[in-house]
Amino acid sequence: MKRPFEVDSEYPFKDHWLPYHDGYIHYIDEGQGPTVLLLHGNPTWSYLYRNVIKELHNDYRLIALDYPGFGMSKAPSHYGFTPQEHSEAVLDFIYRLDLKNFVLVVQDWGGPIGLNYAVRHRENLCGIVVMNSWAWPATLLPMKIFSLVMGGWPLGYWLQTHHNFFAKNIVPQGIYHSEKVTESLRKAYTDPFPTLKSRIPTWIFPRQIRKARSWLAEIESKLPALSDLPAQILWGTKDSAGFPPEEMAKWQRYLQMNETESLSDASHYVQEDRPDRVAASIRRVLERTS
Repeated sequence: MKRPFEVDSEYPFKDHWLPYHDGYIHYIDEGQGPTVLLLHGNPTWSYLYRNVIKELHNDYRLIALDYPGFGMSKAPSHYGFTPQEHSEAVLDFIYRLDLKNFVLVVQDWGGPIGLNYAVRHRENLCGIVVMNSWAWPATLLPMKIFSLVMGGWPLGYWLQTHHNFFAKNIVPQGIYHSEKVTESLRKAYTDPFPTLKSRIPTWIFPRQIRKARSWLAEIESKLPALSDLPAQILWGTKDSAGFPPEEMAKWQRYLQMNETESLSDASHYVQEDRPDRVAASIRRVLERTS
C-alpha cells in the first residue's frame, strides 16, 4: 500500500497495514526483543515516536500505530473518532498482533485510550510509561475551558477544519525546544489533514474531554488494579496544554510502583523535546520487570 503523503528521512521505517473493517490501520514494527506499544494523542501519529524508536530498536520490539483518521490510517465507514472507538481499535490491534507481556507507553489522549485496555488486561502488561496525560474526568478549569472553546464553540470547529489549528499551531506551541520545530516537522504533522473533512477528528478529541466524562470515570474507577504495575512517570513541567504537576501527582497515587522524573525543559510533547528520556524510561521499566 502506498503512503498517502511523503515523510522525510526522519521517519525511515517500514510501513505495515492492518485491515480494520473497511478501513485500515497503519503501524510500524521495528526491532526484536521485549515488546513496547507506543500510543499517541491529538493530532499526532507514530511519527511522534520516531527518535525513541531509533534509540531502542536494537534492543526491543517497538510498535507504534496511527489511530483511524490520524497519520496514515484510514477510518472505516461511519467511524466517529471518539476515544472509545480508538480504544476499541487498539484492543483489536493488540489481539490481532497477539501482543503479550508488553510495556505500554502513553501520552495525551493515549492515556485514556491505553488505560482503558490496561485496567481490563493487567495480566498482559509488564510495565507502563506515562507522560503528560490523564485517565479520569477533567476537573481542572483550564481543561474544561479548552474543551469548550476548541471542541464546542463554532470558533473551535472553524479553527480546526479551516485552519488545521491543532496540527499547525498547537503542536509547535507544545514543544519547548523551538529549534526542533523545523519545516519538516511542521509538514509531518499537518500533511495527515489536507481537507476540511479530514480535520474533524482533531476537533472531536477536545470535545470529548467533556462528552466522555462517564467513560473516563469508568476507567478511573478501575485504576487501582494497576497499583502493583511497574511504572515510569515522565512529566514535562512546561506543559502548554493544561497538564500541571497536580495531574502527575494523581498518577503517582494510582501507580504506586512508580518512579517519576520531572523535566524542566519539556512541554506537552515530551517525545519531541526529550526522546532520550522517554527511551531511558522505557529501558528502566524493562530493567525493573526483568
